[in-house]
Amino acid sequence: MTTPTVAPTQERPAGNPWLVLVTLCLGFFMILLDTTIVNIAIPDMSTSLDASLDQILWIINAYVLVYAVLLITAGRLGDIFGPKRLFVIGLVVFTAASAACGLAGSPEQLIVFRVVQGVGGALLTPQTLATITVIFPPDKRGVAFGVWGSVAGVATIAGPTLGGYLVTDFGWEWIFFVNVPVGVLTVVLALVAMPDLRLNRRHRLDWTGTALATIGLFLLVYGLIEGESHDWGEVWGPITIVEVIGAGVLVLAVFMVHQYVTRSGEPLVPFTIFKDRNFAVMSWISAAIAFGMLGLFLPLVIYLQSVLGLTALQAGLAVAPLSLVSMVIAPFAGRLADRAAGKWVLTFGLVLWCAGMATVVALADVGTGQWGLLPGLLIAGAGLGCVFAPLQTIAMRDVPPRQAGAASGLINTTRQLGGVIGSAAVGALLQAQLATKLTAAARANAADLPPDVRQPFVDAVAGATGGSLHIGAGQSGAALPAGVPEQYRQALTDIAARTFHEGFTNAMKTTLLLPLIVLAVAAVSCLLVRSRRADPTPPADRLAEAPAEV
Repeated sequence: MTTPTVAPTQERPAGNPWLVLVTLCLGFFMILLDTTIVNIAIPDMSTSLDASLDQILWIINAYVLVYAVLLITAGRLGDIFGPKRLFVIGLVVFTAASAACGLAGSPEQLIVFRVVQGVGGALLTPQTLATITVIFPPDKRGVAFGVWGSVAGVATIAGPTLGGYLVTDFGWEWIFFVNVPVGVLTVVLALVAMPDLRLNRRHRLDWTGTALATIGLFLLVYGLIEGESHDWGEVWGPITIVEVIGAGVLVLAVFMVHQYVTRSGEPLVPFTIFKDRNFAVMSWISAAIAFGMLGLFLPLVIYLQSVLGLTALQAGLAVAPLSLVSMVIAPFAGRLADRAAGKWVLTFGLVLWCAGMATVVALADVGTGQWGLLPGLLIAGAGLGCVFAPLQTIAMRDVPPRQAGAASGLINTTRQLGGVIGSAAVGALLQAQLATKLTAAARANAADLPPDVRQPFVDAVAGATGGSLHIGAGQSGAALPAGVPEQYRQALTDIAARTFHEGFTNAMKTTLLLPLIVLAVAAVSCLLVRSRRADPTPPADRLAEAPAEV
């Protein structure tokens, strides 16, 4: 078999690949931003659209669900039709769906348009890594991945800040309308600047594998998202959440067997990718990072608003230093990863990130001010900035250009699944901890109440711990017991707020140990990474595989 080369139909920009990188990052930023920005708009959307809690949850999760299940398929479609074509199509779909979301007049309409947004995001995302891998030579990929990685980190953290500003000053619709001008600009840049990268090899889509992967991932992700709201019990008639997740795992197992059996053809997941130990290890670490990022972020945002009483915008600004430091450090970390052993940069970043978030947990208290967590956030931001570039450089270093799309889809899928599992696991653990910590705080604070009110107060707090979590300021714990004399109502209100603040803070501190442990295991896993080998490919052959001029 001859070595695959890039077709000579490339539309080369007059400039250099850095303009392509800017284009890719603009699109990628929009996609990731929509995974977090909607949370801040929940109260305003609920009132404006008269949406129930269940509808609000689907407005948030419909996007993540569709996005996660389509990533692998979208990566292979990029291999077949070219990353430029899929990137532009994804941008157009996402931008149009964003405009439709802002114009939605009912919860049902908004849920449907969020599904379409997820389709556009899934088509777009794998093409970013695939394109960077092909157009940048190995000695310059680290800096490119550093810029790409800083965008990923900033988008995840910036959602509440930007969303809080837009909701406060313009209304919830503008968290979607803001995507329209950015999307139009990015489409124009993509059409002008992106090369039409094509391999001289015919690809086909594995329809059976696509169906199995989509069904399996849907069942798994659906079960994880809906588990908490259904108390991990029945969800479809007699069918339970555990059975849905089990079915998803079973279908995915069948999918992997099918991929192995058809490995001599062109399966959706090329098993040869996982022969590269670095790619396999980085896939796990990518999932662990997403687990830690979203797992740490969820309780922290609730704490800032519900315990410290910050507004949505103030809470977003409080965590902004983490993303700013990460954004500044990431390109330098990428260059260092090019010149030194990338695995040590990655290990250092994960250790520093763990240390910073452990500092945040230690500093968090009921009386902590808006900037009281700043030292820990700065340390965590420095660590996060050292993570993304070496991770992508190590993962994609030895991936053949013809498999770049599939590899990109795989690593993005593992990241999304890590985030979904992190949110579900941390949310479930937080609920369990709240049941214990809030009740304990209620018993301790009930001593300040008259004897005849103490037990009803404790019972009211204990009964409130099974409800769904909300992101928003002003939460003050359980409703007051019925029949409370008027002279006790103010004292009960004050003690209920104190109980919630103390109970939630203690529950959060215990809960955040889980993502910290996962990140610590990821740091240790970096020791499995193989050191960089000298590239034996002659320069002429390397240019034939990845002919970009940088």
